[in-house]
Amino acid sequence: MKNTALTSVHTALGAKMVPFAGYNMPVSYEGIIQEHHTVRNDVGVFDVSHMGEFLLEGEGALDLIQKVTSNDASVLIDGKVQYSCLPNGKGGIVDDLLVYRMSENKYLLVVNASNIEKDWNWISSHNSFGVKMTNLSDDTSLLAVQGPKAAQALQALTQIDLGSMEYYTFQVGTFAGVNDIIVSATGYTGAGGFEIYFPNAVAEQMWNAIFEAGKDFGIKPIGLGARDTLRLEMGFCLYGNDINDETSPLEAGLGWITKFTKDFIDKDYLLKQKEAGLTRKLVGFEMIDRGIARQHCIVKDENGIEMGEVTSGTQSPTSGKIIGMAYVATPFSKAGTEIYMDIRGKLMKAVVTKAPFIQK
Repeated sequence: MKNTALTSVHTALGAKMVPFAGYNMPVSYEGIIQEHHTVRNDVGVFDVSHMGEFLLEGEGALDLIQKVTSNDASVLIDGKVQYSCLPNGKGGIVDDLLVYRMSENKYLLVVNASNIEKDWNWISSHNSFGVKMTNLSDDTSLLAVQGPKAAQALQALTQIDLGSMEYYTFQVGTFAGVNDIIVSATGYTGAGGFEIYFPNAVAEQMWNAIFEAGKDFGIKPIGLGARDTLRLEMGFCLYGNDINDETSPLEAGLGWITKFTKDFIDKDYLLKQKEAGLTRKLVGFEMIDRGIARQHCIVKDENGIEMGEVTSGTQSPTSGKIIGMAYVATPFSKAGTEIYMDIRGKLMKAVVTKAPFIQK
């Protein structure tokens, strides 16, 4: 089990630690519900240093990215970030990721912790463009400072005007006295905020500076449990749950990051799938009957015929409603359609609902 550079800090704070993607990670400190509300209403800090970072450099960097990702990275300019995915050559998804354009021939890819080796091998296997690839994952720490008060809490630490940064942009500057730090206006919570990349060597310095600067704004450490409930309220996909090697980006509602205006792995396959019509779609749902439909729960129609499967489910701490996502047969994918969850042998009614499940 790997540790992040901040594992000892989490342990000292009394965090409940669990194995996650091969890392020893904090799932909660004072409780998932409390931590969820902290991020929605104030500001919280996630240690997400387990994520992977690959640096791609050279004249062929964009060509390689265009080949292996579904989105069109040619529209990126310096300082812009793009959400994308890696098609697997069989209609499924190797991983979803973020693409950062650092400069014309230099890009940073941020990938999921559980897929670091798989992604590296996949991208490397298609590197016929002479691109210099560097795996920065083991040397890089990452903190996600999320919540409506994040900009106010962090502003004293940097000359970057955090309040004016647009969503999915980044800047490189001095942060907490350390030069060349990437500050990105991204996140996985829908609550606003920033992700900060820095060398492991300054991890505790960064952590302490952030908590000192944010003490007047109610800043607290947040675990991965609340990260999951926050992202689910927004309808954001989680790799391994809602998307995987068996799900296509079109089925997952990721047609908006699948650009047929360029050539990429699986372009022809996905184009045929689109033209033929999808047989299933990933939808949001809200329970009508009282019961939580969790991952792998079978979805049925009113006659008890199986036609889908739940990928994520929980009770929303913000609304109190029981929500989730599931793949269902296309005829049942329209918002307002009633579907049924087989929970311990009992059919419980739910309704298809558009994400996000809460109003920002």
